[in-house]
Amino acid sequence: MNTFFEKSVLSGCAIIVRGQPRGGPPPERQINLSNIRAGAMARRAAQGQPDTKDTPDEPWAFQAREFLRKKLIGKEVCFTVEIRTALGREYGMVYLGKDTTGENIAESLVNEGLATVRREGIRGNNPEQARLCELEDQAKSSKKGMWSEGGGTHTIRDIKYTIENPRNFVDSLHQKPINAIIEHVRDGSVVRALLLPDYYLVTVMLSGVKCPTFKREADVETPEPFAAEAKFFTESRLLQRDVQIILESCPNQIILGTILHPNGNITELLLKEGFARCVDWSMAVYTQGAEKLRAAERSAKERKVRIWKDYVAPTANLDQKDRQFVAKVMQVVNADAMVVKLNSGEYKTIHLSSIRPPRNEGEEKNKDKDKRFRPLYDIPYMFEAREFLRKKLIGKKVNVTVDYIRAATGPGEGTPAFPERTCATVTIGGINIAEALVSKGLATVIRYRQDDDQRSSHYDELLAAEARAIKNGKGLHSKKEVPIHRVADISGETQKAKQFFPFLQRAGRSEAVVEYVFSGSRLKLYMPKETCLITFLLAGIECPRSSRNLPGGMQVAEPFSDEAMLFTKELVLQREVEVEVESMDKAGNFIGWLHIEGVNLSVALVENALSKVHFTAERSAYYKTLVSAEDACRQRKEKIWANYEEKPVEEVVHVSEEKERVANYRPVYVTEIADTLHFYTQDVETGGQLESLMETMRAEIAAQPPVEGSYSARRGDYCIAKFADGEWYRARVEKVESPAKVHVFYIDYGNREVVSSTRLAAIPPAFSTRTLPAQATEYAFAFIQVPQDEDARADVVDCVVRDIQNSQCLLNVEYSGATCPHVTIQFGDTKDDVGLGLVKEGLVMVDVRKEKHLQKMVTEYLNSQESAKSARLNIWRYGDFRADDADEFGYSR
Repeated sequence: MNTFFEKSVLSGCAIIVRGQPRGGPPPERQINLSNIRAGAMARRAAQGQPDTKDTPDEPWAFQAREFLRKKLIGKEVCFTVEIRTALGREYGMVYLGKDTTGENIAESLVNEGLATVRREGIRGNNPEQARLCELEDQAKSSKKGMWSEGGGTHTIRDIKYTIENPRNFVDSLHQKPINAIIEHVRDGSVVRALLLPDYYLVTVMLSGVKCPTFKREADVETPEPFAAEAKFFTESRLLQRDVQIILESCPNQIILGTILHPNGNITELLLKEGFARCVDWSMAVYTQGAEKLRAAERSAKERKVRIWKDYVAPTANLDQKDRQFVAKVMQVVNADAMVVKLNSGEYKTIHLSSIRPPRNEGEEKNKDKDKRFRPLYDIPYMFEAREFLRKKLIGKKVNVTVDYIRAATGPGEGTPAFPERTCATVTIGGINIAEALVSKGLATVIRYRQDDDQRSSHYDELLAAEARAIKNGKGLHSKKEVPIHRVADISGETQKAKQFFPFLQRAGRSEAVVEYVFSGSRLKLYMPKETCLITFLLAGIECPRSSRNLPGGMQVAEPFSDEAMLFTKELVLQREVEVEVESMDKAGNFIGWLHIEGVNLSVALVENALSKVHFTAERSAYYKTLVSAEDACRQRKEKIWANYEEKPVEEVVHVSEEKERVANYRPVYVTEIADTLHFYTQDVETGGQLESLMETMRAEIAAQPPVEGSYSARRGDYCIAKFADGEWYRARVEKVESPAKVHVFYIDYGNREVVSSTRLAAIPPAFSTRTLPAQATEYAFAFIQVPQDEDARADVVDCVVRDIQNSQCLLNVEYSGATCPHVTIQFGDTKDDVGLGLVKEGLVMVDVRKEKHLQKMVTEYLNSQESAKSARLNIWRYGDFRADDADEFGYSR
């Protein structure tokens, strides 16, 4: 006697049983019931053999099979083998339960009229055979089953092995659960099912999953790892069970569905136990919720069961704080990438997982060879995608969940190199940004190999969002004409900039978006109303310059230039701002004021000790605020003012504190006129001391010449430099581009020069600025507006050079400026005011000052300006000073 579990019922008189599983699928045996015969089940013709035909059920065959199926499937049975044929077929008696005291299955079939007794060869001394004959006679008299009237033709099924149009068939069911019996399990995720009550025999593949399969080569079947276990898992739960099936889709004649059993959903169970993996292409049709499948698969991966025994998570090497964190979005790099700032202050580039930004499929075909290709504006929907992210995220805090790290790739044939990428799911307010982008048709979802686990943790939602976008014809999936952005890039285009300048200047405050930050005070702006890109320089300040490539080599960054650029980036990059355009330089760059949420960026840079006030700010409404902020930083000696030393009070005469103007002219010698119209002078009183120091210094150098090339120049150092006349002078290093290009300022004369380090040497201690302070003092003309246009300014500078350079004059300080005192200067012989003469000749305009004690001088200057107007001199040659004249000479209107 053997005890087994019932696996399946082949017919009314044949069953398959199996033992207890131990380390794998258990052995199976087919047992044929002795002494009885039930009707043969229907059989389909052999495929590829045209001579064979389908054979239908014999009467009552299906009912006999169903009787046994419902009684035995999944139950424990015992059996005795009475006969074993030469071919290995086994005949015996089967009992329901653990021993022969249980129900005799053959007797039950005969009693119900579902089987006949083989009476030939009956032995009279065999009580079991006699019992069967007795039961058969009772069934006949009771007209049960096959003994009922009518012959049983109504019990023959009309089995349909094929469906003419399976897609319509599936659609007609409207994804409603239908009753079925699982007739065969091919592998863990593919079954053969009998649909009731119409007897369609169909093959169903489980939606959303795939189990290991059995590969057949040259009639040899080789199972993939865990294929047999997966098949047994499904068989032991579903084979010949009553189930409900939801037929969900029929792509390429393959019917996809979900099998529901009272004890659970086999699809989810297979995933949870590590017998299957999720399949993207069929996941979309799974009606029970794709997130359940992903969760079940994730559980198996975490426990590393069965097919996932060697699984390593994409983020296994990351700490928890590196997997999930909150960060502030600082820049949208592309439609799928952004720069975020972590709580630690570190910056990190994040790529949105599993999506691809808009691409220009016909880039070479569509690209105008005479125009620079700009992806943001020239690739369809790239600008819309960037703008969606910019408006949604810039300056906001987001939740970042790292999904995987894409390793760096080297350049290949026709493929570029990519650095390592951190790919993550980014959410804000519970909204998945990638999903929102895809749903608007502004990005597409990447398709992966089935074994590629490096993908978004919300991959199914992305696929669903893309399906909605395609259905609704959104963005990239629209059949409408693609949007075209005709944006004029006038950065560095002087002629185009001149055309735009009057409009931007008259507009007052204009809306703009900061596209790029070159340095703390130099930006690239997109003007949406004017649909143009401009280079914008902040007015009123002098910001440290960043390093940059120049034709002669790399320009070294000035101290705090990087900090200033970072400050500007954090405050305004990709933000919506307002700008006031005041002027334009010769290179076509616009100059003005930039405001963001009520903050003036120029003022903010000065307040944070990252910029100095430029003298051009004096005419603006922000001058007092700028000077006040600068004074506060200077006193605290912050950042760029760290090494600042207060000048002696007597060097700067605070005229503004005087009740009346004091004319205290002193003799000076004008040594240098700068291109900015600033000039340098030496006090006549100390001229003798300088001459004496120079003679002594040169004599000492001649006696002990410095070793050529031994001096290493550093910015800010005092040194001696050999001028073009072959003589040595005291100097200060302003910038070092290379050993061959050192920018020096001659501290006693005010002129500048670029020299080789071989022409420099350390200054002897006896001749340092402690012995005699630097003799060149910088001044600016009072009551005069300096033309911004370089050509107009050059004309004024040439005139001043002819009049006063290398001559003795009289100088009086009128008021202080941002970088140096503003003065009036008189010719030494005639005592005529040099600045007033420039106004009279119509070379400059008057800068009107509001201080009461200066009004007499201002009035004199304005009267001279009116005279020049009347005489139509130089800038007044057209009579009234027109707007286009102001543009030409670089004055603000």
